[in-house]
Amino acid sequence: MSLKNGCEIIVEILVEQGVDTVFGYPGGQVLNIYDALYKNQNRIKHVLTAHEQGAAHAADGYSRASGKVGVCIATSGPGACNLITGIATAHADSIPLVAITGNVPTDMIGTDSFQEVDTIGLSIPVSKHSFLVKDIKSLAPTIREAFKIAKSGRPGPVLVDIPKNVQIAETEFTPMPEVKKVPDPVPKTELLDKAVKLINASSRPLIYCGGGVINGNCSDLIEPLAEKADAYVAFSMMGLTSMDSESFRYLGMSGMHGRFAATNAFTKTDLVIAAGVRFTDRATGNKKHFAENAKIIHIDIDSAEHDKNITADIKICGSLQYSLKYILENINKKNNANWHKEMENIKSKETYPHSPVMTAQDVIRAVNKYTSPDTIIATDVGQHQMWVAQEYKFKKPRTHLTSGGLGTMGFGLGAAIGGCMATGKKTVLFTGDGSFGMNLNELATAVSQKLPITIVVLNNSRLGMIRQWQSLFFENRYMATIPDRKTDFVKLAEAFGAHAFRAENMSELETALDKAFKINTPVVVECIIPPEENVLPMVPPNGTAEDIILR
Repeated sequence: MSLKNGCEIIVEILVEQGVDTVFGYPGGQVLNIYDALYKNQNRIKHVLTAHEQGAAHAADGYSRASGKVGVCIATSGPGACNLITGIATAHADSIPLVAITGNVPTDMIGTDSFQEVDTIGLSIPVSKHSFLVKDIKSLAPTIREAFKIAKSGRPGPVLVDIPKNVQIAETEFTPMPEVKKVPDPVPKTELLDKAVKLINASSRPLIYCGGGVINGNCSDLIEPLAEKADAYVAFSMMGLTSMDSESFRYLGMSGMHGRFAATNAFTKTDLVIAAGVRFTDRATGNKKHFAENAKIIHIDIDSAEHDKNITADIKICGSLQYSLKYILENINKKNNANWHKEMENIKSKETYPHSPVMTAQDVIRAVNKYTSPDTIIATDVGQHQMWVAQEYKFKKPRTHLTSGGLGTMGFGLGAAIGGCMATGKKTVLFTGDGSFGMNLNELATAVSQKLPITIVVLNNSRLGMIRQWQSLFFENRYMATIPDRKTDFVKLAEAFGAHAFRAENMSELETALDKAFKINTPVVVECIIPPEENVLPMVPPNGTAEDIILR
């Protein structure tokens, strides 16, 4: 036990919790914290981002790639406000994160003092939990509790707001071991046995994997389960890396922009084994007709998801890993020959026309040839995000960093920085000219950290996804989706200190990628693609597989 001030306690607990990297931006109400970080540079690496939103996204990407709790720091007022989008992004995708913000002294809270906002009021709706620490004696237990909450049960972001006077006050500090997550509850055996009976009785089973499979660290159970049940496997966007995409059982992402076979499988199956999914509107389309001929087993760590969007026949709450392992060990070995014939026939219809000019799909396939199974792939949000989900050949869990629930444009570069720093491995960011423009200032961070990130900008000179909706549902009334910007991404990247290349055809792309993947610092590869290309297939809003748009 020793006497320490609040900032020293913050650093000690971060180290105690196994934190080696934090992302942030200094300001008046966190100067004391930054002074403590300065004195502990040999224990914790601080990464200065260009903007607090970038810090939150980087902490998020760090968590997604590593499975650890990400940490970001910001000052009061505008600093805390700038974290909110990143916190909300992590919350929507159940990513464990601890955000530490400074605040004005407790006796000034509520007086509209300089750079004061109600950080707790702002963060409560978009976080798993928020704390305002008013007493130095509660600082250490509060931060420890924040880490415990962030990684227990359904993971999520937790904010800890620390007034200036608490940061400088002193109290006795006793080191403790790293807090452990609360063990996931073991589901009721009777429910698991009912699930086993349903699977044994099924002749057309479909496993549906969501982000909970990744968070629950049970991706290794999906292939054996599919093998034993003789099932095919579809995915939400968050669950895509749950299984090697080269498996013949892998159908890809289903839903609004899912692959044809994956979306149609829900109309043919007699049993959906849903693992760690939320059944969102983009995934289900018209809920009344979603998997309407099938029984549904819904396994999730969060009981709030049961029957929220889709009514399940069996609802299993608790450890996904325990549940899937129990089911795997107890089901019969199946041989569903007719299901194979039916699904392989549907898969054979997945043909997409080739274009005489370089398309986004061409670019993604070309990049795939240069990457390895453990390459981190980050995306922003929009058409390019859907093309990556459809085309990229993911092989290992935690290699796909994307904003699913909130759909945050500008997420990608920060996330790529975090993912790259978590793994130390080559990282690729696929982005669009619209999304890249949101937070391209983080190029400064990538360059300063000398990170091996290749940024592939799919430039169609459009806000592509919104333009697509205007084309299909608003009779081509293109309002504010043709930016008519003159941004030269090559010159811009070079101004930041990155390498850069431009490709307008496949020959130029191959040359650019040959060079880019030999460089171990940030590289931007701008790819000029057709402005009018749509992401297809597409199920219209509230539509069904019968309404799918293929051309």
